[in-house]
Amino acid sequence: MTPVFTLINQKGGVGKTTTVINLACWAAMDGQAVLVVDADPQGNATSGFGVERRNLDACVYDVLIGDDNAVGVSVDDVIVATDVENLHLIPATIALAGADMALSTVLARERRLRTVLESVKNDYDLILVDTPPSLGILSINSLVAADKVVIPIQCEYYALEGVSQLLGIINRVQSQLNPDLQVAGAVLTMFDSRTKLSIEVAEEVRQNFPGHVYSTVIPRNVQLAEAPSYGLPAPLYAPSSRGAKRYYALYKEVFNNA
Repeated sequence: MTPVFTLINQKGGVGKTTTVINLACWAAMDGQAVLVVDADPQGNATSGFGVERRNLDACVYDVLIGDDNAVGVSVDDVIVATDVENLHLIPATIALAGADMALSTVLARERRLRTVLESVKNDYDLILVDTPPSLGILSINSLVAADKVVIPIQCEYYALEGVSQLLGIINRVQSQLNPDLQVAGAVLTMFDSRTKLSIEVAEEVRQNFPGHVYSTVIPRNVQLAEAPSYGLPAPLYAPSSRGAKRYYALYKEVFNNA
């Protein structure tokens, strides 16, 4: 069965999209057939793979808002190739910002993404879902569709702010909508070993989630920050960079333990 990993944190700027893009790239370069779902209206995962959002005729929004016969758009019509061999994308455009309102009258609206992905699961070895910095209907859909959750946590002040709320939402999804959902782990991002704050935050996170924090820590890295502006994941933009190498280590850690 193809595993679906959702990366989620309602705080913005924690490295969630960067983690999705680079884990997906390493998995594809390792020979896996990978699908990335951009469930964030900001569409950063879409642009991070070099896909021009303004040139898209349809996106994930079009397959979420109703059945395919009514809308005339199937998931196969929306999936696009990327410059990474073996890696495909269900992109996002600004239209996705209207999803909360559009899905408000849709039957079983929390399960729409799960239903969409069921139809293409057999075509892929791994599916990764990027989520918006909120806990609205798109994030709930992403949790219901997932087998496992990865929580990126930034190594800065207020890092744990909101994480208890997020875990509460995950628990509710487990009890009411997706009993098989598991929290795979938390990943520390934007770590700066030169600062006492990063070291203290990392320790605090490990104390709060004993045994659930990946040993691989993602550093602050110029190449990681630059790569999206070129529409490339770090393993293609700067494969020898510290950030790209750390994401390879994280890829091995996350999916060897999956």
